[in-house]
Amino acid sequence: MFQICPVHSQQILKLKPSQIEAIFLEQNLSIIAERMNINIADAKIAQSKLWDNPELSVSDVNLWSSKSQKEGEKEVIPPLFGSFARNTQFSIELSQLIYTANKKGKEVCVEKAAKEMTIQEFEDLLRNMKFELRKSIYETLYLQSYLKVLKDQENSLNQLINAYQKQVEAGNFAKNELLRLQSSELELDSEINETQTNINEHQKNLKALLCAEPSVSIEIINNATTSIKPEDISISNIINGLDESRPDLKRQGLQISYFDKVMNFEKSQRIPDITLSANYDRRGGVWRDFIGFGVSFNLPFLNRNQGNIKIAQLSKEQSKYQSQQQLRIAQYEVNEAFSNYELAYKFYQKVSDNKLLSELDNMLESYTKNLLKKNISMLEYTDFMDSYKANKQTVLTAQKNLELSFEELQYRIGTDIKTIDKE
Repeated sequence: MFQICPVHSQQILKLKPSQIEAIFLEQNLSIIAERMNINIADAKIAQSKLWDNPELSVSDVNLWSSKSQKEGEKEVIPPLFGSFARNTQFSIELSQLIYTANKKGKEVCVEKAAKEMTIQEFEDLLRNMKFELRKSIYETLYLQSYLKVLKDQENSLNQLINAYQKQVEAGNFAKNELLRLQSSELELDSEINETQTNINEHQKNLKALLCAEPSVSIEIINNATTSIKPEDISISNIINGLDESRPDLKRQGLQISYFDKVMNFEKSQRIPDITLSANYDRRGGVWRDFIGFGVSFNLPFLNRNQGNIKIAQLSKEQSKYQSQQQLRIAQYEVNEAFSNYELAYKFYQKVSDNKLLSELDNMLESYTKNLLKKNISMLEYTDFMDSYKANKQTVLTAQKNLELSFEELQYRIGTDIKTIDKE
């Protein structure tokens, strides 16, 4: 699937963006931990289906026999069996709470609605983390490519410096020209170090997202840019379907349903539950062995759960307004992201169509040879080197911005526009 290259004590993983994303989905610890919240929600649903256990109480037990319980050697209260409960009075009661108004069913509905929101929370986390991963991938690709540009320049300068040193020693070239080249090399080395530092920072982010070993270095295999024409994207249809494509908006919509179910549950709390009981009393009253049954419930005169019902009603109304506001903001975000993608796409096409920019590498070699032959001046060469680096950076930045703006658009929409094979 991927290639590992040992470099001293470090391993280099050469991966395509699609391979990086597959490892991320499988190994990221935050995703694994967040996914467990769905299992927790299932456990809450199972728990909400359970009824309260019956309650058993034993009371009125005398731990010793009094004189009034005996007549000489005769037992006033015989044992139940063997010697158990001789001259002992006690009572036992068994009670069971019975829920009314389908409270358990409504509680299950609340927990099921909570689970649906948990699923969307997980999807939203996944959406955010995938966006961060893809940004790191394209930033790293840009830096890798730009580092190669700088090193190509460095190789050319090294060739020139070695040749100039020999010519200066032979007295053919002026020393100040050699100093100019060496100064340019130092500036280039400084930029190479800065670029490598930025690569190291993105390496750290990638390894954290992939949960890779600290000693591993990730090299991303560059793929050809495959983009969608802006005119092929139906932005109006996308905006109309945002409430179904973005997990955060779906969760907000589910919250309305959640509070609706909470309100139904709170309303059912107005109806008192019933406790059924059966008790056995041994020698505690008129009868020697008394068996009785009972029922109890509270009288809903003072507390009819008015406060909790009102809270659920207001929370439901609040969620409606929040959902509308969040949808409107999301529509603005998609419009902005699409406009940015249009600009990035047009500029990249313009840069790609520039034939002069595609010939820069050949021109670098040509300028290096012509300087050695004294066909061009040192000023012309250094001006070209600055132009070479700037134009290369423009091309790479245009490609990076195209990829990033496309990922931004997909992030704002909440799903991939369509599957693109970039391998």
